[in-house]
Parts: sequence; structure tokens; C-alpha cells
Amino acid sequence: MIDLADYEKGKRYKGHYRRDLAALQKRLNHILVAHIVHERPAVVMLEGWDAAGKGGIIQRLVDTWDPRHFEVYPISAPTPEEKAHPFLWRFRKHLPEPGDITVFDRSWYGRVLVERVEGFATRAEWKRAYGQINDFETRLIDSGTTLVKLFIHVGQKEQDKRLRERLDDPWKRWKTGLEDYRNRAKRAAYLEAMHEMFERTDTGVAPWHVIDGNDKKAARIAALTVVADVLSANVPMDPPVLDPELARVAHEALDG
Repeated sequence: MIDLADYEKGKRYKGHYRRDLAALQKRLNHILVAHIVHERPAVVMLEGWDAAGKGGIIQRLVDTWDPRHFEVYPISAPTPEEKAHPFLWRFRKHLPEPGDITVFDRSWYGRVLVERVEGFATRAEWKRAYGQINDFETRLIDSGTTLVKLFIHVGQKEQDKRLRERLDDPWKRWKTGLEDYRNRAKRAAYLEAMHEMFERTDTGVAPWHVIDGNDKKAARIAALTVVADVLSANVPMDPPVLDPELARVAHEALDG
């Protein structure tokens, strides 16, 4: 059982942050190349509290990736067109092609989190969604797509500190809005929804990986390590073999 109270220690990162981050990003770059070469698709999905640090993690995750082979999709309220379809439709249309990686900043779990708590989905709809989500993820994985599910957690005290920083820093104010404070007031309801979400969707084929986000540096290293470990376990990590004819022609051109 996942209990978010176990992820609030906020221990400071004790390693050499810049060096360790650079090493992870180099590893992640090799992992993307492996997906390209072996034509494997992957999905990295992040959920978590407002101001938990999801954006900072995503920024560092994709920093060294070839932009031709990844997309980041920030998920917001559905459009009228999207509402006219089953709730998973808008996510299916952004799934990656072979050799690409898609990163979802929030996800289909909105149906059992924000839509549940805020009343945008009926009780019958969000109750039914657990089975729909598990079926969707199982089919996704069975099709050959690797799925990484991250939840970034912060305690109330740390979240409040970051929300205040967004108000005080004029260049961070664009990152906050009324919904941040409305959601904060319903923290108990969100915690209930999150724990039921973990109970119902933390499956053997698609497990959740909870990250203690109370120290940003430690959270970034932890999250990128999980992504690297899961992705590399599902794609051959041998570098591409140099074609002998290519080597011959290249040496003639470069050394001739």
C-alpha cells in the first residue's frame, strides 16, 4: 500500500547535484537513442500536487533529448471537442509512434482526482474510470509501449512555501492561479482520492513510483533515475553497430 505520508521527509540531496544530473542526462540521451534505433515507443506520465516540481523534473528530463523524437503534453481542462468523446480519447491521440517518447504533464488520472474532487465527473463516471484506466494501460503495455507513472508529492508546509514564492516573484506569477488555492483548501479530499487511486491502479504491469518532492534537487535525481531504470529495462541498450560499408566510405572520404 502506498501512503503519501511516507514521502514527506524532504531529505536534502547529499551528492554532487550538477555532476550527478549531467550523468543522468547523458544516460537518458543514450536511452532515447536506443528507442529510436529499436523503434520502441514509451510514455512517461507525471501526476502530483500543484507546485510539486513536475515542470522542473520534465525540463531536466528532456534537456538533452532530440526534439524530433519526443513530445511534452501539458494536460488542462478538456475542450468541447474532447468532452464529446470518451475521456481517454484525448490521451490516445497523443500516444507516441515507434521510436518516440511522450511525456504527459498530468494525465488520464484527472478523472479520478480533480474531476472527482471538483465534481466535474459523476460518482458513477469516476468509479468506472479505475477499470477503464487499468485496461487502457494494460493494452498500452501489451502493444509494446513502456509506461512510467510518477507521482510527485509535497507536504502542505512545503507546498505553501512554494505558492508564496510564486506570488512574491513577479516572474513566477504566471505559474499560479485561483485553482491552486481552491485545490489547497480541499487537500483532505484530494488525499482521499489519491490513496484510492493508488489502491486501485498500482498494478503489477503499471506500478506507481512516488517521489518525495520536498527537496527539489533530490526529487529531480530520484525521478530521472526511475525513468532511466524503467525505460532502459525495456529496450536493448547496445549501441548501433557500425555498418562496414559505411565505415569504408567514411574513411575514404575523411582520410583520403
